[in-house]
Amino acid sequence: MQHSSQPPVVFITGGVKRVGATVARRLHAEGMNLVLHYRQSAEEAHALQDELLAQRENSVLLLQADLDHTPKLQHMVQQIIAHYGRLDVLINNASSFYPTRLGDVDEQIWLDLMSSNLKAPFFLAQAAAPHLQQHQGCIINMVDIHAQRPLAGHSVYCAAKAGLVMLTQSLAKELGSVGVRVNAVAPGAILWPENDIDDVAKQRIVSNIALKRHGNPDDIAKTILFLIKEATYMTGQILAVDGGRTLNQ
Repeated sequence: MQHSSQPPVVFITGGVKRVGATVARRLHAEGMNLVLHYRQSAEEAHALQDELLAQRENSVLLLQADLDHTPKLQHMVQQIIAHYGRLDVLINNASSFYPTRLGDVDEQIWLDLMSSNLKAPFFLAQAAAPHLQQHQGCIINMVDIHAQRPLAGHSVYCAAKAGLVMLTQSLAKELGSVGVRVNAVAPGAILWPENDIDDVAKQRIVSNIALKRHGNPDDIAKTILFLIKEATYMTGQILAVDGGRTLNQ
């Protein structure tokens, strides 16, 4: 990013819960202004906004939207520019995740997983790119180690994330000439899924991790901070933050 007297503005989709909220806190502590998107988590969104505004005024804007609604994506970028006058970083973090066993998938399931994990990141990137270019900004996509190593029973999700990996690389090539970097983070076992997962399954996963432990959301937040502030000559890269789990798959 180009140095400026104004704080950089970071737009995080799905930015008010779990990993998104941890990333928000880390970047806010670094002096960045935030735009946090949420769909249904209004209580968590306003609580996080109040927490961060108590630390620095006018530093957090909340935007509610269903990312399935493509015209809303362009409108959100317009709202950011109207409020802050700039956009420096887009983090495509929002993601639907659930099993899709073959034989049980209908078109709505397909559209839901493809929309949040692939379609919305593309159209947000398209809307944000002219503004990111003005400040030599960047896009960071949240992919998954299972984009390249499929997870049983999650074929649609894995396909969507694989598409997002290719989108990351394609956008990096297309936007490199205007100074916009595009990279991705591929988490491993950071937070357990919100749906049921028993202790035996958790132990089996951890046993396949080279470091023999799961990670935490701040491992992702620190990687994103590195991509924003330090990785000025990196683009088109997929950084696996997985404790070495992919070494055993």
